[in-house]
Amino acid sequence: MSGHDTVLFVIDAQESFRHRDYWDENLVSAYIDRQQALIDGAEADGIPIIQIFHVDENGPFSEASGLVSTLAPLRIAPKATFRKNRHSALVGSGLDVWLTENGVRRILVSGIRTEQCCETTTRHASDLGYQVDYVGEATLTFPMTDATGRTWSAREIRDRTELVLSDRFARIATVEQALAGREKSLAA
Repeated sequence: MSGHDTVLFVIDAQESFRHRDYWDENLVSAYIDRQQALIDGAEADGIPIIQIFHVDENGPFSEASGLVSTLAPLRIAPKATFRKNRHSALVGSGLDVWLTENGVRRILVSGIRTEQCCETTTRHASDLGYQVDYVGEATLTFPMTDATGRTWSAREIRDRTELVLSDRFARIATVEQALAGREKSLAA
């Protein structure tokens, strides 16, 4: 599938997260590597890159904090940038209008946090009729502890997210599969 009807979402890959108590620098390098490979590949293939930032009124996600900026050391030259204050990038940001106006049919989802804004945006995009490739290896999350006291690793959360999205809301894809295009990778 050519880049003209496909876009890459880079969701919430922003400095704000470095100021959360769950931030773990040890988990970041693998994410940065895969996210940058996806960004670079999309750019090389002519796939527009859409950067989405989460904003809140206060704290590290507020515009006043100065932290609503691209997570270093990612390099990105987005076609368009949107700001959201909900989990889904498609609520209240104007992104849904932009996608329609630009004839987008397929979305590659990446960014931070795997089980939160990336998963929610994936479900929402699927419900709106978009073909979605969820690129889990180009998402980042952090361990979480549930109500029973069990701590789920970032990998377990990613595995769970991919499980519940697969073949229901999205095709789970590696960076390379997402960039190869839907038809090519399904034929493999």
